[in-house]
Amino acid sequence: DSLLQEFYRQLATSPHVVTMEADLAPTTCTLLTDLLTPSSSPTLLSSSGPLSLSAQHSPQLAHPPALPHSSPSQSESDSDTDIQPQETANQEINLTQEQLEAATINSDEEQFEDAKSSPDIEEAVESVWSGKPKHIFVLSEAGKPIYSLHGEESHLVSLGGIMQALVSFVADTGDSIRSIRTGDSTIVFLVKPPLILVGVSTVGQSSSQLTVQLSYIHSQIVSVLTLAQLNRIFDQRRNYDLRRMLSGSERLMTSLSTSMDTDPSYFLSAVRCLPLPSSTRDLVSETIIRFAGKVSDVVFGILIADNQLVTLVRMKKYFIHPADLHLIFNLINSSESFKHSESWTPLCLPKFDSSGFLHAHVSYMSDNHPACLLLITTDRNAFFSLSGARAKIVERLERHGAIANIKTAVETASYTTNSIDLGEVRHFLYKSRTSAQFTSPLYSPCYQTEDDRRRLDSLYLSMQNRFHSVSLPLKLGHYSTHNETVLGWLTQAFELYAVFSPNTSKLGVITAVNKLLRWVKREEEKMFILTAPTF
Repeated sequence: DSLLQEFYRQLATSPHVVTMEADLAPTTCTLLTDLLTPSSSPTLLSSSGPLSLSAQHSPQLAHPPALPHSSPSQSESDSDTDIQPQETANQEINLTQEQLEAATINSDEEQFEDAKSSPDIEEAVESVWSGKPKHIFVLSEAGKPIYSLHGEESHLVSLGGIMQALVSFVADTGDSIRSIRTGDSTIVFLVKPPLILVGVSTVGQSSSQLTVQLSYIHSQIVSVLTLAQLNRIFDQRRNYDLRRMLSGSERLMTSLSTSMDTDPSYFLSAVRCLPLPSSTRDLVSETIIRFAGKVSDVVFGILIADNQLVTLVRMKKYFIHPADLHLIFNLINSSESFKHSESWTPLCLPKFDSSGFLHAHVSYMSDNHPACLLLITTDRNAFFSLSGARAKIVERLERHGAIANIKTAVETASYTTNSIDLGEVRHFLYKSRTSAQFTSPLYSPCYQTEDDRRRLDSLYLSMQNRFHSVSLPLKLGHYSTHNETVLGWLTQAFELYAVFSPNTSKLGVITAVNKLLRWVKREEEKMFILTAPTF
């Protein structure tokens, strides 16, 4: 008690706690856990075993290129792949029995022991966040609250001081804090000066999952302010209350947090394309080029429908990263006002250029139509020029029946494994690595509950983490539990995750996977954007 009293005395007298006594650190960690953990948390999925992520480094977003002369680097990892045309491999790839035998993952490879709560804290501290399955907090390096997924930011003052103290304490030792694991919680820290982001999960989300989500939340803040402005603010006033600048944009972060729990596109670093005949897609692209291309300084022309990419037209030598497209999708999904009139909004794409704003003309094709057109430019005064181009684009697409075709495609886009004659596969994710696009079916009946889908997503992410492991990367993995059998396969052309019944033999897995690859090959022109139209 005396240690905690001394710690809180330091918090009250100093806006920035830079040190912490060594014997106080374990108590503070436990106090943070108790503040965020409900009295009866849901049972965690086992975090030990061959697919545990505890020993792996958490992925972070790469530094974005500057706007002038930006181009993709050949040495970048797959997670930083820009949206580009798919290069179709001439050689057919098949899975063999020998490959699958060598890729089987044993259940006794990696074991990890969860941290135990300190016996000094016997009673959980009730707080406004108690009982919530996930939390995201954002604060400044001075401990000032900025955003909380649940409750009011003003409730974060005391807790933010503890979080900031933990970060400072570890930083003073020359290290950085990444995560804290207890019996029922995972707490992840992501330090992106001048911000500190903290994620907490009590429902089995891994450190890697939470780190990806925190990276996206940081990118969302940068998208609203730009990184240059964010740094300038805190360089001038370290204790600045950033909530003033972000007022009204909290909905974007909340919407993003919600979608990241269920949408695999975020951890795949890919986008889902609307299945569409190539003739219709080419017509849309050519129409955007014909009219929007006449307006100077237009960088991107993007048409999306129901959170799926219809087409993307870009200026030559410029590319857009999947993470930036995810922020665009989130902006459209979070803003009902776009549906009622043409809009003009500043927009920073952190991966493209984190130092400044682009300007987007946003409009839907028509009332009650799911397709939304974004014409993105560097010219802040181009609204009326782009409005005129938009009118001509809509008129031509309507005249050729493309708008009706897009609406029909949205209504029929979903499919099941049974509908494509792959009933032996419960679910799969197929990502084209050359185009950063993916496809997946609806969940089968055995994954209808939220807990079952969360378990499946954790298996996918665990397998992906093994692919990108620094110490022992895999290219092919086969893993069985009492609930399902999972296969992961990473090649230069694709990234595949497929789930089967736990009783499926290895021969059955091989046959089904090769059958799935043949189906993708047949449907790729419809499922993916294979060309890269430019202005």
